[in-house]
Amino acid sequence: MIPPFESKIHNPVFGRTLERLDILQVNVGRLCNLSCKHCHMEAGPGRTEVMTRETMEHVLRVLKSWGFRTLDITGGAPEMNPHYQWLVEEGVKSGAHVMTRSNLVILGEPGYEHLPEFFAQNGVEVVASLPYYTERDCNRQRGEGTFTAVIAMLKKLNSLGYGREGHLPLDLVYNPGGAFLPPGQSDLEREYRDRLKTDYGIEFTRLFAITNNPIGRFGDFLKRTGNFDRYMQRLCGAFNPAALEGMMCRFQLSVAWDGGLYDCDFNQAAGLPIKGPANIRELGDSPEAREIAFGPHCYACTAGAGSSCGGTTA
Repeated sequence: MIPPFESKIHNPVFGRTLERLDILQVNVGRLCNLSCKHCHMEAGPGRTEVMTRETMEHVLRVLKSWGFRTLDITGGAPEMNPHYQWLVEEGVKSGAHVMTRSNLVILGEPGYEHLPEFFAQNGVEVVASLPYYTERDCNRQRGEGTFTAVIAMLKKLNSLGYGREGHLPLDLVYNPGGAFLPPGQSDLEREYRDRLKTDYGIEFTRLFAITNNPIGRFGDFLKRTGNFDRYMQRLCGAFNPAALEGMMCRFQLSVAWDGGLYDCDFNQAAGLPIKGPANIRELGDSPEAREIAFGPHCYACTAGAGSSCGGTTA
């Protein structure tokens, strides 16, 4: 029996957001060119959910009025939203630091080849998914041929200065290939750095090691294989109270494609909205602290070294 996650929070401070939030994370749609096995959003080519420009205008209003320092754009493949470039440009104009999450494969497809230069021209931080540095393991999670496409695009980004010049950060994201916790982030980063440099001449800025959350496609996989309860026990047994302070839900707001509001994108995937206004259209211009909505999947963010969209937290 897994105890309620709230029972682990003995300091009420960790059950509420900060007064001022740093990151506005925006999921601009679940449409994607890939159907990755670990995707908690269950994104794919058949999804039709795409954020409208009107909703993006509300996003930009809140970004400015609340004083968010970072606009974190995600998906799906966010690049497939027809208003994506407009949102990036307006985010940059607002003075916020703009980061975009990409599977990189999309950047080699017709109609998207210009985006690496667009990113560089706008000083956008690129957060690239690379589940592993070997072809077999990467393709197993993301599909045949994806590793080759990612390596080609990483080389392209390096040629533009990404991962080599301080103003053009290139971050990589590791996800475990199964029902286990990720290795230590610093050791894994050194391993990635050595192998990618030696084998392909590729450089990058940081590596984020993210624990697979037991929701979405990965949660379905766990249930199909009879491993869901075992994995939840593993996460609960590895609970680290030191990870509570750095939980991303404490300092960010997550916006869904339809404007729905969540404490994080995992809550978004789980359908667990914030304890407050339901939609970004309803938000006023002044930030307010709020009580965080928790669920059993939150154990994934506090197991071992902790986990967030920015890697380990403890």
